[in-house]
Amino acid sequence: MTRHAGWAAVLFDLDGTLADTVPLILECYRHTMKVHRGRALPDERWLATIGTPLRDQLADFATGPDEVAAMADTYVARQLELHDGMVRPFPGALELLTELRGRGVRTGVVTSKRRGMATRTLRRCGLGDAYDVLVGADDVVQAKPHPEPVHTALTLLRLDGTERDRALFVGDSPFDMRAGRGAGTRTAAALWGPFARSVLEAERPDYWLELLPDVLRL
Repeated sequence: MTRHAGWAAVLFDLDGTLADTVPLILECYRHTMKVHRGRALPDERWLATIGTPLRDQLADFATGPDEVAAMADTYVARQLELHDGMVRPFPGALELLTELRGRGVRTGVVTSKRRGMATRTLRRCGLGDAYDVLVGADDVVQAKPHPEPVHTALTLLRLDGTERDRALFVGDSPFDMRAGRGAGTRTAAALWGPFARSVLEAERPDYWLELLPDVLRL
């Protein structure tokens, strides 16, 4: 593993990276499929697309835009019902963000969640004031894996050209790795999320992380 001293900024994905939300995500998916398909469908189908916007995920199960909208309403209603009792931060999340900012490193959260729900998740995890910028799916035209969300975060952090070369994007999905690489950042793959290492290896991340605090080793 190579080392890169003096990060100007470190960006993080939210679900599966900073926040342990996969049990909630799967419960909402199962509920939605039972309501609209009469039965639960394999978890693997949903897990494969975690990290992309909800409606993009649902499009794989719906007959058209109207059903996507109806499924999204069902999913979000279940999410709102269960959210606060099921989400939690991964160990060391607050301490890591606090330490990075204390070292003068700018921080951001780049997520495929819409801003309102992302803010609620961060607050519930005790991270509401622990980062500098937040970019949600509704803040951009093209969500991850497109690099636009990462570019947007770097712009909001006011990084110039040389500083952008010293930016790191930490995520647990292949979509995070593609977005970071497309935006010109280094990428770090989080191994505590739902994606197998073999899936992430195909994206050639610059770094591997076993635990969140490992970011400080870089």
